[in-house]
Amino acid sequence: MLSRNTIKIASLLICITFIAGCSSKPYTYSPIDRSYTPPKTQIVNSANMHRATMKPYSVLGKTYYPTQVSMGDSFSGVASWYGKDFHAKKTSNGEVYNMYDMTAAHKTLPMNTMLKVTNLSNERSAIVRVNDRGPFVKSRIIDLSYAAASRLDMQTKGTAPIRIEVIGFNGVIGDMQHKQSVMMDNYFVQIGAFRNKNGAQRYTSDNASVQGRYKATLRESMLDNTPIYRVWLSGFGSESEARDFIDQGQFGGSFITRE
Repeated sequence: MLSRNTIKIASLLICITFIAGCSSKPYTYSPIDRSYTPPKTQIVNSANMHRATMKPYSVLGKTYYPTQVSMGDSFSGVASWYGKDFHAKKTSNGEVYNMYDMTAAHKTLPMNTMLKVTNLSNERSAIVRVNDRGPFVKSRIIDLSYAAASRLDMQTKGTAPIRIEVIGFNGVIGDMQHKQSVMMDNYFVQIGAFRNKNGAQRYTSDNASVQGRYKATLRESMLDNTPIYRVWLSGFGSESEARDFIDQGQFGGSFITRE
């Protein structure tokens, strides 16, 4: 029979070999047992996915605006978790939800943002990757997978006061070369949408120059197999400038968009 020390050494060598072979792949890291936990599902990290999931969206009558974050940003609030009712269903970024992966849902953080989550009730912590949107419950800021909730010892109670810290992007921890994730450029603010093209053209003309710096443009697309004409304002240099413009309230219902 192998001794306990021999088993430990053999296990360690296996782990080292495994990590070396997967060092170039995205991973999550558990500060609880100091082990790497490779995702069980394929990570989706395409440019098209990021463009789609960084657009504003509405749930239960409220609009959410995905935003940029920086390494080291920290937030506090209440965490919940979701499990078997969503297991094997699609997440917001197109992956298949696996309740045994170290993942999480957040309303506005870019997909594949890496977060250190600490349970303030017991100081247990774990690292998760954002791959879904939610939770859409007042006061809750993050929805953890069953595996992550178990690491934090909150799966029985269901919720816990937590602190989250941004520690990486694109499924990689400690990516110090990219302080900002999913850099968005070509900001626009949508100020109107019309089914009638003539009406859309008149509205575009009426807003040809807003505040002497923003120009209206007409964009045609299809919605429910019918043409729709959207009026966008261009000329914003950053997301914050576009958001400040919206907050002025000049155009009710306006929101940030991009090509």
